[in-house]
Amino acid sequence: MTTTLLSTAADLHARVRAGRRAVVMTMGALHEGHATLIRTARSVAGPDGEVVVTVFVNPLQFGKGEDLDRYPRTLDADIELAGQSGADVVFAPSVDEVYPGGEPEVRITAGPMGERLEGSSRPGHFDGMLTVVAKLLHLTRPDVALYGQKDAQQLALIRRMVRDLNFGVEIVGVPTVREEDGLALSSRNRYLSAAERRTALALSGALFAGQDRHAAQEALRARAREVPATRARAEALSAIGESRAAADAHAVATAVPGGPAAVRAAARQVLDEAARLEPPLALDYLALVDPSDFTEIGDDFTGDAVLAVAARVGATRLIDNVPLTFTSFGAAS
Repeated sequence: MTTTLLSTAADLHARVRAGRRAVVMTMGALHEGHATLIRTARSVAGPDGEVVVTVFVNPLQFGKGEDLDRYPRTLDADIELAGQSGADVVFAPSVDEVYPGGEPEVRITAGPMGERLEGSSRPGHFDGMLTVVAKLLHLTRPDVALYGQKDAQQLALIRRMVRDLNFGVEIVGVPTVREEDGLALSSRNRYLSAAERRTALALSGALFAGQDRHAAQEALRARAREVPATRARAEALSAIGESRAAADAHAVATAVPGGPAAVRAAARQVLDEAARLEPPLALDYLALVDPSDFTEIGDDFTGDAVLAVAARVGATRLIDNVPLTFTSFGAAS
């Protein structure tokens, strides 16, 4: 399909709209993760709707010493990939178009949630992110905007801003896209050498280890709900060769809740091993948090959670996460 390149909001606003407008915001250097977002946006917008992909490297999101100048800019390739994925428009404004008169004096603040994890490691990052997202929502005027779940804290903050400040737009999160070896797709992956990439696989490896531990625990909890922890029942199961299932069910039934701690421990073991590799992985944080405010969850937590990790390999900083759901022992499966 033909994809139109626009650089001003006036030109974008002049387009005739027949259906829903879906927007995918990017900083360019598009890859398959972005393509998945765009294809999802095409599905959401429908055949009569319009998909707009923004390409803007936002200077407010880069702190001192971060890679603003190093960040890849590949507009021609971005337009091609966007068009192949179903975009009608690539909106690539200049800095002056987004911030006329220079950096804005009035900005969106991310509040306490924006000071945790990524916000602690990158002070001011989320204020800059929310400010540009608010600006681009006004400039593009979408009905729906789509964001990747790889940036889980960013997605949570955007949802909170839209809710708290009454933006009239639907926010849709799209699952993380991974390469065949498990590494989450990122524009920064291209910076990794072959040796650095091998080390970087510890991020997804740690998350998968935590996820596997969680799945095993939840399976035992489900078994415990199905198998009453009574001596008579255990003896009956033992008679048909299921003594281990009975023992596991009884252990889970009587254990002090500790699921989150075990998940953290499984993930950290992988990261500790990666810290001894060459080149080593330098851990920034490993956190198991409540996605509503990104505070650490306790051992008695039930509900949705996010296991998140950030680390440096060489000069490249990477983030990743997986969603988890903790059930209470007595809950229905």
